[in-house]
Amino acid sequence: MEAITLPLYNIEGKEIDTVKLNSTVFDGVVNTDVIYQAVNAYRANQRKGLASTKTRGEVSGGGRKPWKQKGTGRARVGSTRSPLWRHGGVVFGPHPRDFSFSIPQKIKVLALKSALNAKVKDNSLIVLDDLKLVGPKTKEANRVLINLKVADKKRGRNHALVLVDKMDKFLQMAMGNLSFMDLALAKETHAYEVLSHRKIIITKEGLNTLTDRLKK
Repeated sequence: MEAITLPLYNIEGKEIDTVKLNSTVFDGVVNTDVIYQAVNAYRANQRKGLASTKTRGEVSGGGRKPWKQKGTGRARVGSTRSPLWRHGGVVFGPHPRDFSFSIPQKIKVLALKSALNAKVKDNSLIVLDDLKLVGPKTKEANRVLINLKVADKKRGRNHALVLVDKMDKFLQMAMGNLSFMDLALAKETHAYEVLSHRKIIITKEGLNTLTDRLKK
């Protein structure tokens, strides 16, 4: 397959060059099966599993038999904490548990490749020459996103994801106040993070780092 070429932008939003994507990683294949497995695993691993209910043996009270076994004309009852009664125990209710499970590393890698290829097909991957701010100014960070035409507060959280090769203190402070985007390291991103954002902005060095990680 011929290598895919994308435009390279600066922080002013102007196209200054082109960048050729590695054909080993960006091969145009979107494997929905591995994406499904990776997303399910990620979401399951995020669950705390703290929901808890009490059985009839754990509910307080109910030690005394409400009425005698025979002669009342009513149904026999041994405890007021029967699941049939109000304030009684719960039958087969949830208890704290671990929902997490693991999947092979190869599936994680393939899922991330597929997620990136899906973004390329949708024209949702923007490559940035560099992203450095003079100071921790949210206004400056927002101007960069406006220049790239990805600033959209109306769409709410998870509209844009900015991937960098290393975390800059000024950049982290400046973008922390922007509600419509997230900042992350390219070497640590995963399929769910990529797919849960509409636009992906990645620096040239971040793209190289991510490519080196995935082409192994």
